[in-house]
Amino acid sequence: MKIHVKIAWELLASIRADLRRRHAFAHERVGFLKAGASMADGALLLFAIAYQPVADDDYERDPLVGARIGGSAMRKGLQFAYQSRSALLHVHAHGGRGRPEFSGIDLRSGAEFVPGFFHAIPRMPHGMIVLSNDSATAKVWLDESDRGTYASSFTAVGAPLVKFGER
Repeated sequence: MKIHVKIAWELLASIRADLRRRHAFAHERVGFLKAGASMADGALLLFAIAYQPVADDDYERDPLVGARIGGSAMRKGLQFAYQSRSALLHVHAHGGRGRPEFSGIDLRSGAEFVPGFFHAIPRMPHGMIVLSNDSATAKVWLDESDRGTYASSFTAVGAPLVKFGER
């Protein structure tokens, strides 16, 4: 199945700006994006609605990862998407240029926490996104037993229109 992620250019710019903010001890920032979902011609379209940054107090110290967030951050993320029954996407950035890749830690931890999103918000896809300074990669789960599928495209809509590389 092809998966397409669309986001308003202004929203994407504000997310990147938020993820660049310094934290007292975490080496990177994390946030949550809620998105609507629709099926058309056998493809899944996720369209970004809103972004919520993880609060400073919800980061936990862990020298083994760039950022670790606790259960409180996850609950707040789920509450953010629950009322509107939206898809929930965990977002962070690796910086650099070109299509970013998830690290091994990103993939292992995402395989643990994303399926849990289905307990609060079933029947919606969920996943994670990693941003670079000029591109993005998304991995989406269709249900809690899924292993995740990489999005085929990630499009920033607005001025300028930017479509990141096809998979």
